[in-house]
Amino acid sequence: MECIVHFRVMHPEEPKELRGLIMLESGGKPGIDQITDMFKNMGYDVRPDNPEELIFKPVDVRANYTYIRVIELDTGEEVYQEDRDLRAILENLLNKR
Repeated sequence: MECIVHFRVMHPEEPKELRGLIMLESGGKPGIDQITDMFKNMGYDVRPDNPEELIFKPVDVRANYTYIRVIELDTGEEVYQEDRDLRAILENLLNKR
């Protein structure tokens, strides 16, 4: 079964939205190690920084990006998708402190 991973690479100039592919057993969901391996195969050497929010930081401090965030995991059945409205509300509340 295929899982299309939609992610955002945060570059200093501008973020770039890309996609990757992970092959899974039927009914499965990719684990952190599978996502990390997918990134390595794409040339991004990363480590999990916040596994709950699917945020990854580069291993090399000289990398030309600050972090990668998975925004959607699409298996064709169940879709994990970041709640942008909730995120905007939380960022708005946290920035006022």
